[in-house]
Order: sequence, then structure tokens, then C-alpha cells
Amino acid sequence: MEEQGAGLAKRLGTLLSGLLECMCFAGVIFGWASLVYVLKDMHYFEELCVPAANGTGNGTQGPDCRAQDEQLSLVFTVGSFMNNFMTFPTGYIFDRFGTVPARLLAISLYTGGTLLIAFSTAATALILFPAMCLLSIGGILLILTNMQVGNLFGKHRSTIITLYNGAFDSSSAVFLVVKLLYEHGLTLRAMFLFLSACSAWHLTRTFFLMPRWHIPYPLPPGYTYGLRCQRQGCSYRTHEEQRPGLGDGAHEPSDPCSEPGLGDADASKALKGKAFTAWGH
Repeated sequence: MEEQGAGLAKRLGTLLSGLLECMCFAGVIFGWASLVYVLKDMHYFEELCVPAANGTGNGTQGPDCRAQDEQLSLVFTVGSFMNNFMTFPTGYIFDRFGTVPARLLAISLYTGGTLLIAFSTAATALILFPAMCLLSIGGILLILTNMQVGNLFGKHRSTIITLYNGAFDSSSAVFLVVKLLYEHGLTLRAMFLFLSACSAWHLTRTFFLMPRWHIPYPLPPGYTYGLRCQRQGCSYRTHEEQRPGLGDGAHEPSDPCSEPGLGDADASKALKGKAFTAWGH
């Protein structure tokens, strides 16, 4: 009972931290309209503004900045296109290489995007194009790797997946928060450096609250995942994953918990008491 309680606490920790991750990071590009206010105030693409035609000469008519608006709209168009276009390649990466490599790639891309925005200026405004692309691709990879968390909750699987989709859409409010904090004196650089620093949290969650490969459905008995001390037993792998040349598990390395001639349960017992660290599958 104690081990089951610990398992439930870990699953809930994975669920809640994943919701927070998707809500605060995965789909931030869709709050672009709020960020545009900040970028305009910082004079991004302002060189595209031209004096208004047919001016009255009284100095009250401002410059024509339609070209600036179009350029900022183009940044969002390119970023949102990459968000959808890269769904298939990122899904393949996730299926082929597993959760941890996919998340490490996502974190690298996302951190690169936030750093580019943090150190951009009005003179280097074109950096926004690759920055938003990196944020989009990193964000879609984050939510893809989190969708499998629903498999941990059996009959509630569809509800969990729906929650993650809602959290992804809700992350558009992040740039609204950025806009409000900017109006209260925080700099764009400071806020995006903070988002970059959150990569440490993403990494912690990747290694401790996510599997090395994928979360199976339905869950096999005794399934574990994440870094853990193996004094209490080995991570469980399904029989299909252990058989060579069968399914997607064919490319995965053999389970360190398995020994020749032993079944799943016997292999787990045989290695009890050995202390080592491994990812759950």
C-alpha cells in the first residue's frame, strides 16, 4: 500500500507539473498580439514607418506604420506555420527516439528562442523570425511528450489529454502577462531571461517525472518511470518491448533489469537490492 501511495503521488506530480508546463510555455506564440504592443513600444521595425501622405501641416498626424504592422504580422505567420508544419517531424522524433531525447531537443529549441528575444534589440529585430520559430517547435514538442501522461490514469485518459490541450491553448496568456509586467517597469530582457532560466525546471521534470521511452497503454503491473534508486526493484518493460524485432521497441536497448531465462517478475526479483539509476520505460 505504501508503494502504491508513492506511485499515485508521483503520477499526480507528473500530471500537475505537465499542466503547468503546457500552460506557461507550450503555446505562448498564440498570445503574439500582446507582445506586439511591447515590441512597438521598443521601436522594433520602426524604420518601416513613413511620413503620412497628404499631411495637413499641423503636425498632428502621425507616421504611416502599416509596413511595420505587416512585418510584425509576418513574424507571427511564420511562427504559427512552423508550429503546425513541424508537428509531423517532431512526432516522428518522439516516436523514434523516445521521451527524453525529444524533450532535450524541445528544451534546447525553446531556450534558444527565449534567449534570442531576450538579447534582441530594435536594430536586430529580424532575430524575431528564428526566435518565434524556435519557440513554436519547442512548444509543440513539449505538449507532444506530455500527451502520454494520460496513459498513467487509465479510464481518465481522455480527460487528461483534454486538460493538456486546454492548457496548451491557455498559454497564450503568457505574453499578456509579459505586457502587463512591461507596463509596470520590467524589461523584456529580464522576463525572457527568466523564461530561459525555467529550462532548469524542464530538465528536472524530464529526468525525474518522465519516462525514458514512452508510457505504455494500458499500464503493465509494477510500471515505474523516471530516475530512481533501484533498491526496491527494476523498472518494468512490457513483453512486446523485450522481444527483439517487434514493434517500435526494436530499436531500443535491452532492459538492464532483464536477465536471460527470466520472466518479467523473476528478473525484477533477481536484481532486487542492486543500487543503480535507470530510466523507466
